[in-house]
Amino acid sequence: MPTAPAKTTANLGTSWMTPDDIRITLAKIATNRHNHDTLVRSANSNLAQRRQQLENSLDGIGERDRNSMVSKAISGYRAELVRQTKDNRLALTRELGGLAERVRKAEALYRSPMQLLMRDTLGSERRSRIQQQIENSGPVELASLAELAAATKDKELAAALCGRVHGMKRDDRPFNAGELSDILFGELHRELSQALVEAERRVLEALNSDQEFETGKSNPQRSIDIAMLKKREQEIGAYGYETEEDEAHDDQSEADETPTDEPASTDRIAAGLAARRAA
Repeated sequence: MPTAPAKTTANLGTSWMTPDDIRITLAKIATNRHNHDTLVRSANSNLAQRRQQLENSLDGIGERDRNSMVSKAISGYRAELVRQTKDNRLALTRELGGLAERVRKAEALYRSPMQLLMRDTLGSERRSRIQQQIENSGPVELASLAELAAATKDKELAAALCGRVHGMKRDDRPFNAGELSDILFGELHRELSQALVEAERRVLEALNSDQEFETGKSNPQRSIDIAMLKKREQEIGAYGYETEEDEAHDDQSEADETPTDEPASTDRIAAGLAARRAA
């Protein structure tokens, strides 16, 4: 996800979060998840080393007895490591859950590009003036203005136009308001949508690795949920996402980025508008 600017305009302790607040919180979630993963990996590494030492020291014993003795010893050592790391792991998972909950509460504010467009221009005097000026405009003029708003990224004009066509019958609308709002806020909406999914995924990954460390077994349903969230992140595709393996190999994080051949968004809406006029 893009690096968050240093400044933020909202209090992270409230449910209202600006896009920058969400970026900053997601960065904290990633750091927290990394710290938890490092702690668990270190403990698991100690377990693996102890297992190897025990197997080497019991090399002359029969396989069945050796496996039984190693399993009992490892079980006891695991319990010891669980106790030693419990406070740190619990603090990290609690903080992780709290950060993810902040992001989740902001979801209602970022449900669609249209919602972002209308809220961003709320209270704009220029938007109000434009609304009055286009109140009696016909389909051709509205379509032309929509092309202008798309080409110039004029948010106030776009918001006024979307409000104007909202009151028209669907078949009479000279342009698709959803397409226009997507041009101005679609990229941001997709970024924030993926951030919400990523936050949830990182929490589940931490809980799953925590359980697997404590019991030696992961949660099958939670593993499925994680896989589904990863798939959803890929489908949104606003930015790349890191798996546990990626975090351990940061030098490969940029290798997965691929260019897109998708045409410019302004070209899409212009083509759509032209098709409507020709129909």
